[in-house]
Amino acid sequence: MPDFETVIGLEVHVELATASKLFCGCPTKFGAPPNTHVCPVCLGLPGVLPVLNRQALEWSVMTGIALGCAISPRFKFDRKHYYYPDLPKNFQISQYDIPFALNGHLDLPSGRKVGITRVHLEEDAGKLIHEGAAGQIGGGTAALVDYNRTGIPLMEIVSEPDIRQPAEAAEYLKEIQKIVRYLRVSDGNMDEGSLRCDANISLRVMGETKLGAKVEIKNMNSFRGVERALEHEVIRQRELLLAGKVPAMETRLFDEESGETRSMRGKEQAHDYRYFPEPDLTPFTMSPERLEEIRKRIPELPAERLKKFQDAPFSLSEYDAQVLTADQKVGDYFEKVVANKASPKLASNWITTEFLALLKDSTLDALVAKVSPEEMAKMIILIENGTISGKIAKTVFPEMVKTGKTAEAIVKEQGLTQIADEGSLRTEVEKIVAANPKSIADYKAGKQQALGFLIGQVMKATQGKANPGIANKLVKEILEKL
Repeated sequence: MPDFETVIGLEVHVELATASKLFCGCPTKFGAPPNTHVCPVCLGLPGVLPVLNRQALEWSVMTGIALGCAISPRFKFDRKHYYYPDLPKNFQISQYDIPFALNGHLDLPSGRKVGITRVHLEEDAGKLIHEGAAGQIGGGTAALVDYNRTGIPLMEIVSEPDIRQPAEAAEYLKEIQKIVRYLRVSDGNMDEGSLRCDANISLRVMGETKLGAKVEIKNMNSFRGVERALEHEVIRQRELLLAGKVPAMETRLFDEESGETRSMRGKEQAHDYRYFPEPDLTPFTMSPERLEEIRKRIPELPAERLKKFQDAPFSLSEYDAQVLTADQKVGDYFEKVVANKASPKLASNWITTEFLALLKDSTLDALVAKVSPEEMAKMIILIENGTISGKIAKTVFPEMVKTGKTAEAIVKEQGLTQIADEGSLRTEVEKIVAANPKSIADYKAGKQQALGFLIGQVMKATQGKANPGIANKLVKEILEKL
């Protein structure tokens, strides 16, 4: 049996978060009633002319730079012709042979380097909504069209066929989402269609260099959906190849419920779209000075921040750094906490566990409004200097979120200061050890869990206020004297 290699390339479509559409002034806000954000320009009515959205152009160039692409000094738009009910003009203004950006790359955390073929800009199509048509002659379904999305700036990022596993495809897509969010050019929400993905996949005999028959998969709206669709397609194509058949070059849809792909139509080639230069838009040029000005607006990107968090003075583990860089605002919060003299490791522990756990029931902005980075730092410093224990802090922190009070105020009001005085604690420890003769015998017999049990009893008796280090020291001292 031959061994096959999987070859995957992704076409990621990113809706840019501009206030208006690509070629007209209609708003782009998601969730408006159907067909209310439309005008003669985006509906393609006779006599209208497009006017390019400057911010969409600059954001596309910025993304190309962030992906290490070479930026074209001159670029143009083209007409891409096809008929579909959600495309009112019967053509789409896109870019064909001269896009904004070419030949970049993206390094994945797993180590895979994925080439970026191009980044170009086009107008989005509308949205078809399929509904049952009970009572209609012949039955079937009705297709309703919402043109609100028509004309929204859609940036397409096309990768080289460098991805080898479905899991890597999901990883690549997550990295693209992080980058566009860090750049603040898109919210990247897959559930709202702001980030969409078409996957091209083929199989070839291991060692071959020639690509196999390519299949395109559409209709994937989640990271897991992309991975599942590709996993199914690997199995389907492998079975065909083992049977001596060649997979048809076609476009397939992914069914979330069944986890399978199904044929949609034959795969189009570039000549099928009858591209020609858009006659209503002149070619554009970008001066080196303008390009440099855009380059300076690029913030610290996820890969840069990931490395920074792993290096001194933060010195975090790769896992902690990954969690903190997944969301730009969370990384910003962490840096501000550390800037207020909190330990990077303790700050990371609290933000990646207790803090992020609360995001299930609250937004990040609301949480930060209750516990600012400055106040979080003060609570962590209380742990560091021994005023409260980590266990006490788990009582203090939820109270800070609930009331908006400072850690110092809560500790003072509830008398939660840690017992760190050996003299005050020794009497309590002696009582607990004396009341547990079996634990004394077990410890003398070499059973170390007996020590942990006694320390636990001390913490319980002091309601978690005993300094764990001092409690451990005293229990050991008293046991060794017996």
